[in-house]
Amino acid sequence: QVQLVESGGGLVQPGGSLRLSCAASGSRFYLYTMGWYRQAPGKQRELVASITGDSTTNYGDSVKGRFTISRDNTKKTLYLQMNSLKREDTAIYYCKASWGSGIYWGQGTQVTVSS
Repeated sequence: QVQLVESGGGLVQPGGSLRLSCAASGSRFYLYTMGWYRQAPGKQRELVASITGDSTTNYGDSVKGRFTISRDNTKKTLYLQMNSLKREDTAIYYCKASWGSGIYWGQGTQVTVSS
């Protein structure tokens, strides 16, 4: 069983930066593939970025070159550094953990990009 708690969301101007964190509870965090997803109003949830236990990363096309996903296995924490934010990045950002048949989601954190 894994519990995930996101933090770091907020209001930021276009071109600004934010860093999201996802703190995980439970054991064997290092085995989990972790991911950030987002859902904007009226749209489906989409992959932002993912990272495997051995730190192989994958990014959605819309965030490549602007966002960086990372993890600290000793702190059981997942991060998402978001730079050059655009209005279309506005969404609720969710943390996801998956390993074998287990899939866990956090409650989400709101990111709003607006002037």
